[in-house]
Amino acid sequence: MTLDLTTQTLPAGAEAAERAADCLRQGGLIGFPTETVYGLGADAANAAAIARLYAAKARPSFNPLIAHIADLAAARRIARFDATAERLAAAFWPGPLTLVLPKAAGCPVADLATAGLETVAIRVPAHPVALAILRAFGGAVVAPSANRSGHVSPTIAAHVRADLDGRIDLIVDGGPVTVGVESTIVGCLGAPALLRPGGVPRQAIEQVLGRPLTTPRAPAGHAAAPLAPGMLASHYAPRAMVRLAATAVQPGEALLAFGADLPPGAESAVAVRNLSPGGDLAEAATHLFGFLRALDGCGAAAIAVVPIPSDGLGEAINDRLRRAAAPRG
Repeated sequence: MTLDLTTQTLPAGAEAAERAADCLRQGGLIGFPTETVYGLGADAANAAAIARLYAAKARPSFNPLIAHIADLAAARRIARFDATAERLAAAFWPGPLTLVLPKAAGCPVADLATAGLETVAIRVPAHPVALAILRAFGGAVVAPSANRSGHVSPTIAAHVRADLDGRIDLIVDGGPVTVGVESTIVGCLGAPALLRPGGVPRQAIEQVLGRPLTTPRAPAGHAAAPLAPGMLASHYAPRAMVRLAATAVQPGEALLAFGADLPPGAESAVAVRNLSPGGDLAEAATHLFGFLRALDGCGAAAIAVVPIPSDGLGEAINDRLRRAAAPRG
């Protein structure tokens, strides 16, 4: 990814919303205000744009991202709502509450945004500028905080420019945010669970539900990875064993390759997927979860993974591959 972009700042308004929507359609990255903090937006269906987003944030691993949508009708096209989720959405949307739900059939959110899991984190923001952009765009927008990973979350447009100038395409300046902390995240995957405290207090949620929220724990024996920001849970683990740093393909194995040169034994692999024949780490990131799923479904007992460079997005790719290869107890 090129990180020497010209970053333009526009004051919020109808023209800025249309410009932001057009930028998203072209695979661009935008900084925009929500009521919680400024978000760094990318088209939730565009894996290449999401890879650019991770690179711009220098995010250390492919953590799941929150998909922002304009209304509940749009949310139902992305996720499956049970009675608990419907009750919470009715009470707190638009607002600083994120729900983690099972994906709907045909969910358009890219695997890279959900870290390859069968769940998706969604919310409807309560900010007129964010809603105007979402309506103009017409789809879901993933939007972690618009800052370098590990830095303080931005609450004014100047914070976004200080961290991301030259790394994103556009900043929409809507003035200071009103909440100033990230959204509360509740998982609705059984008993409702508080995954991250935030802009909606626990007590308010429990009052609506008429029951306490639970606290999730990672399954024993699993390498922990976030199911949503603030939650530890099982990572996406293929059924097939994953063998890292493979320099040859063994009989009965599938191959996850990278680069132009394939290792010995590739010609007899059960199946082959190449993350990027040209050795491009951003392209590799866009293919990672989909290719793992494809190889996992080919009937091989194991997936041989060639060495992948650890610079740039390679760090995140290798992090997810290590988790996929971890012992499962």
